[in-house]
Amino acid sequence: MQCPYCASPDSKVTDSRSVEESVRRRRECVRCGLRFTTHERAQSGALLVVKRDGRRQEFDRNKLLSRIVTACAKRPIPHHKMERMAQDIEGRLQGLGRAETPSSSIGEMVMEQLRRLDPVAYVRWASVYWDFQDLEGFERVVKDLKEKAGEPQDTKQLSLLDDGPVKQSRPATRRRRRRAGSSPP
Repeated sequence: MQCPYCASPDSKVTDSRSVEESVRRRRECVRCGLRFTTHERAQSGALLVVKRDGRRQEFDRNKLLSRIVTACAKRPIPHHKMERMAQDIEGRLQGLGRAETPSSSIGEMVMEQLRRLDPVAYVRWASVYWDFQDLEGFERVVKDLKEKAGEPQDTKQLSLLDDGPVKQSRPATRRRRRRAGSSPP
């Protein structure tokens, strides 16, 4: 293992621990003496992803995770849940026992898990996955999401684009604390 600090090829393992589906190794460089950590996973047979245009690409869990993180951006979802989702999907793909999997299958697996995890992240993923070209695509997905959540579809809601009357609320005012001994203004 090459040292990330001095690029020396010689290092020794000082500690090994099993972590979920990998092994965490603490290493020390023989040349510079600095320590670094590696995570190792057993590599099974290469899994190829067949893209929409027919190209084949090796499955990359980190790429999948980065797409999931993008869909979940600014949502209250812990990173470990997103990592677990990517790990689960990779495990399901390996469990299929096929050398090639269409990218659409992976997209469906992500949508299935995001639907249960966070509806906003689900709509974000779906908008890219289905390549919405208009507002109606979003509306269909939100309607479907509401129906599956048990909310009746004919619920009246205000349109964001409606020009109807808007209730004005008073702006919040901030009170200043008076210092001891000062007189009111």
